[in-house]
Amino acid sequence: MTDEVDSVNGEEQLEAPPKKNRMMLFIIVGAAVVLLLGGGAGAYFMFFAGAGSAEAGAEVSPVFDYDLPTMTVNLNSDKAEFLKLSVSLELSDESMVELIEPRMTRVIDAFQVYLRELRRSDIEGSAGIYRLKEELRRRVNLAIYPAEVQGILFREILVQ
Repeated sequence: MTDEVDSVNGEEQLEAPPKKNRMMLFIIVGAAVVLLLGGGAGAYFMFFAGAGSAEAGAEVSPVFDYDLPTMTVNLNSDKAEFLKLSVSLELSDESMVELIEPRMTRVIDAFQVYLRELRRSDIEGSAGIYRLKEELRRRVNLAIYPAEVQGILFREILVQ
């Protein structure tokens, strides 16, 4: 009897490790399948789902750019520092030019007055340039009211 028990126990001991190995194999294969499916879904959304939204956004209304003359102003500083600025106004259509051109001296005056009060530190970094862009847009919209500029585009910014 003892031999049978040992052989039964021996068989049980031999069978137990393969069951654990199978269970670990199922867990590893399951995790790999989940990771592959997740990676595939992520790649699909990254590369293909964005393409549909880009095609839908392709029907954007055209914009017209109106170039202002290049302006060079002294910055508000103890040293001799200059700012050279080339700006384009982003308009909704070309007919807006007829509304803006008679008021162009007011636009340039508003720009000159504002730019002369700037310090070098006011326009450093991307945040400074963004604030400059928004302030110039606000000032040009005040000068050309009831017309409206959609945005300001910098062609050249030089601080010397």
